[in-house]
Amino acid sequence: MAKEKRQIVIPGEVIVSGNEFLPGDGAYRDGVDVVANRWGIANIFEKHVRVVPVSGAYYPRRGNTIIGTIVDITFNGWLIDFGGAQNAFLPVAEVPRYVNKNEMAEFLNFGETVIVKVWDVKSRGVDVSMKMRGYGKIDGGMIVSVGANQVPRIIGKEGSMVKMIKDATGCDVTVGQNGKVWISGKDTDKEVSAKKIVEFIAENVLLPGLTEKVGNLIKEMGLEISEVEIIAENTDDEEEFE
Repeated sequence: MAKEKRQIVIPGEVIVSGNEFLPGDGAYRDGVDVVANRWGIANIFEKHVRVVPVSGAYYPRRGNTIIGTIVDITFNGWLIDFGGAQNAFLPVAEVPRYVNKNEMAEFLNFGETVIVKVWDVKSRGVDVSMKMRGYGKIDGGMIVSVGANQVPRIIGKEGSMVKMIKDATGCDVTVGQNGKVWISGKDTDKEVSAKKIVEFIAENVLLPGLTEKVGNLIKEMGLEISEVEIIAENTDDEEEFE
């Protein structure tokens, strides 16, 4: 029998039994049992079993969006601190325009913040790119730091939660899988409102019916969002943790 929604499991605990279930992240098979190999939230969806960690470090994966800070400039690229065990490397060939190697600091300098995409993870480190649209240096706005394990709830199923934040505040919101959230709006008040919503989600990731509670918070803040959207997103939100 499947675990209840959002039930906490510990390493070695049987999550579900049956050969039809497929273990994913944070789980492994032991005979007919699927067992947790870390402390977290058991999540069974369409026979796929995973354990979402409630704490822990961020481990980059190919395709992840991350937000970090330039900490060094080499002869052929930039090193980025994104909170991982090693810095990420952004090759000069992976930026959207030609940059003369003598002018690299003019393009990206120490202390500047960037949004990049992970395109390779190796034993020696992480390689990233910002050639794609939507990636590059951050100008203005604010950065909110959350736990990497809280990111899926802030994004929501198919981006539903972050869309609600954008619609309610009118801000651009970019969520890095490494737990950094960039918020940029037309005025500081809107940015602060979006920050408050993000922090509320991060603090309440285990609450049932979180989307509805976020909708109520948005109303209490005097912001607008359609009732239809809240109901629809709440349905998806519950489904994500089944």
